[in-house]
Amino acid sequence: MKRILFFALILCTLSACHVSYNATATYSGSATKFMKVEGDGSITVRVSAQGKNYNDAWEQAEKKAVREAIFKGIEVPNNAYMSKPLITEVNAEEKYEQFFNVFFMDKGDYSKFVSAEDRRGASSVETKADAMVKQTITVRILRAELKQYLIDHNVIKL
Repeated sequence: MKRILFFALILCTLSACHVSYNATATYSGSATKFMKVEGDGSITVRVSAQGKNYNDAWEQAEKKAVREAIFKGIEVPNNAYMSKPLITEVNAEEKYEQFFNVFFMDKGDYSKFVSAEDRRGASSVETKADAMVKQTITVRILRAELKQYLIDHNVIKL
């Protein structure tokens, strides 16, 4: 009887020490957050990214916003058509790798499709940690123009 009680106690202790991991957890503040849709087909979002300095972090945040609009989509309330990614083709990023390497290089064409027009004073947040700077900014993604650009360069097939 003592043995059964002893094993029951050990089993309860071990089950209480169980560590669970959330597979869907994300880095705090890393998500691109929808703000509003404009009548011209552009989307205003809040996005965070890290870089070696303020300008690099800002540029990385712009790239991230455009990349998500192209490949992942931006979650818009009521799952409007703008929620969908511009490219739905499987493995498109790999298939058009050379195009996107040039498109997303520093000062690349991606910058033509983001605007700080909706930025308000004190709307960007900068956080410094060791050698990195985290920047959270508000940008407008010119989605209609971006889609037309991808069509013109044969990345999106109609």
